[in-house]
Amino acid sequence: MILKYLGKKEWALVVACVVLIAVQVYLDLEIPGYMTNITTILTTGGTSDEVLAEGIPMLACALGSLASSVIVGAMAAYVAVTLAKNLRKKQFDSVQKFSFEEIGRFSIASLITRSTNDVNQIQMVVAMGLQVMVKAPIMAVWAVYKILGSDLRWTWSVAISVVVMLAVILVIMRFVTPKFKKIQSMTDDVNRVTKEGIEGIRVVRAYNAEDFQEDRFKSANKTLTDTHLSVTRALAFLSPAMTSVMNLMSLSIYWVGASVVNEAVGLMRIEEFSSMVVFSAYALQVVGAFMLLTMIFMILPRAQVAARRIEEVIDTKPSIVDGGTKESPAGHEGEIEFRNVGFSYPDTKDYVFSGIDLKVSKGETVAFIGATGSGKSTLINLIPRFYDATEGQVLVDGVDVREYDLDALRRKIGYVPQKAVLMSGTVESNVNYGNTSDERDMDDVKHAVRIAQGTDFIEKMENGYEGRVAENGSNFSGGQKQRLSIARAVCRKPEIYVFDDSFSALDYRTDLKLRTALRKEISDATLIIVAQRIGTIRDADKIVVLDSGKAVGIGTHEELMKTCEVYREIASSQLTAEEAAL
Repeated sequence: MILKYLGKKEWALVVACVVLIAVQVYLDLEIPGYMTNITTILTTGGTSDEVLAEGIPMLACALGSLASSVIVGAMAAYVAVTLAKNLRKKQFDSVQKFSFEEIGRFSIASLITRSTNDVNQIQMVVAMGLQVMVKAPIMAVWAVYKILGSDLRWTWSVAISVVVMLAVILVIMRFVTPKFKKIQSMTDDVNRVTKEGIEGIRVVRAYNAEDFQEDRFKSANKTLTDTHLSVTRALAFLSPAMTSVMNLMSLSIYWVGASVVNEAVGLMRIEEFSSMVVFSAYALQVVGAFMLLTMIFMILPRAQVAARRIEEVIDTKPSIVDGGTKESPAGHEGEIEFRNVGFSYPDTKDYVFSGIDLKVSKGETVAFIGATGSGKSTLINLIPRFYDATEGQVLVDGVDVREYDLDALRRKIGYVPQKAVLMSGTVESNVNYGNTSDERDMDDVKHAVRIAQGTDFIEKMENGYEGRVAENGSNFSGGQKQRLSIARAVCRKPEIYVFDDSFSALDYRTDLKLRTALRKEISDATLIIVAQRIGTIRDADKIVVLDSGKAVGIGTHEELMKTCEVYREIASSQLTAEEAAL
């Protein structure tokens, strides 16, 4: 199922590998024939010239086999690496299309394992498989054909040896295959614990929980290690068992051969001795083919599990799919409407919110406020289609968001998430980010940073706007990361801004200056703001108060202070009586 991701060039190389492997096997199986002739010449008193006449072709066969083996190895490595590259790309492309639902179903730790460790398993088995899995059956069948017609007692020795080897392989594989299925999920657990420990290092240290995290990691690591050891011990028995069977077979061939030679008379003895030598060589080729297969059996079960896990990612259809609309009707730019919208997470029956009706006109600022868990962030995440509404409709510019081409929809929106996210690179590459970055220049970046109140700390950095941004912006404070995230949205110049509690890390003075600059510079754009602070949203054109999944109040600050008890409670907890009355 995985090989379907090979291209035409790689399939051509696979065919070439098969042909070269057949040539290699042919040359390997010609060598025993020359050995027989040389043995006969030596035992009958032949000359060195006669030996040389047989030895030179024999050497040519050996060198030809070596050359074929080297070429096959190089081509197999190229095919395996190319397949690994294709699988990683396919997985990454699929994950980029996943909604939050699919990402949550797989987990980030598992997705990382599937695109690294699992792909490595496939790469290894393909690189070895082209050389071994193709060569072994060809060699076995060809060698058996070569020894047909020989003494039946010799043939029985080989047949019994092959049956014993197959039995050993099947018994061991029956034991280890289920464990291989567990190893990959256990690797996911190790990655998950490692990721949590590194990402949450501040919390771990703040609570002196280093020993606790170390115990968690030891537990996950020990489970994985014990399973690996169990599998390795079982597979360790495979190679010596195969070697023992091969040696016993050789012994039986020579034991039978001794009686055959003793029964012969005169020149017949020499011929029988030569036949024994060549039969022994071919028999070893047969057993050697199975020895080669044992190498694959050690890694094939795990690769099969890895292949299924990779296929799960690639074949998973995202729940958020493109519509066909790329252009919205004129005259509705910047409009957002929620029509009886309700939402529940997958596999749950309880609604996060329901019955939300709201219309936002172009240029309006609408804010959402409410208790933690009231659904504020989830509601605004329906606008860029991170989720789809369970019931009702969300319209942007008069068109249901489910009808939009996702690229066209998200071009209209400047989104700032609750947790500021920065990519490794430079300040400029983070602010001028996305598939429309070539439409903007450094002046646009500086203008966006100025609106986001980030000029002061950026121009003090070494290299300024070309200054380094570490992974996840770890060399910036929380407030600085939020301002850069806001600058990224402003630089995009969208018609709709969605701020998901994006001012929480800013001090009141910076918050006020930033919002003032936003109203002045982008007055014709629509602003959707989620916030916990009354001071951030009190100047909004509309404030929507969410409580227990319902919109319990919609209006201005002054109106809600008179009509909405929930809003008054929030305001009284943050403002003095004099401030609330203003």
